[in-house]
Amino acid sequence: SDRSEYNGLREPIPVAVEVTSTNWEDDYLDKFEEYQRLGIPEYWIVDYLAIGSRGFLGNPKVPTVFVFGLESSGQYRRTSFTGGDRILSPTFPELSLTAQQILTA
Repeated sequence: SDRSEYNGLREPIPVAVEVTSTNWEDDYLDKFEEYQRLGIPEYWIVDYLAIGSRGFLGNPKVPTVFVFGLESSGQYRRTSFTGGDRILSPTFPELSLTAQQILTA
């Protein structure tokens, strides 16, 4: 529950990025909770195959880049990007990529 007690973490991690695979629940649930608990300021999920649940991706499911920003409450705020949406990153404010560019790379 305390980042200082996590021996594997030597330097602060500003951004974690996960690309989903068949074990997508790890990215959407387990890693989400762990990164939030560790206080990682920004967490991305790149679901280029749209294999996550409809609860995240909608119906019909659409390939999506999610950017979660850690708020002062210690909880992540989710922003979703699809198609030609320009990715907005608190860590990289000058980033000039669209969701489509990332999803088809």
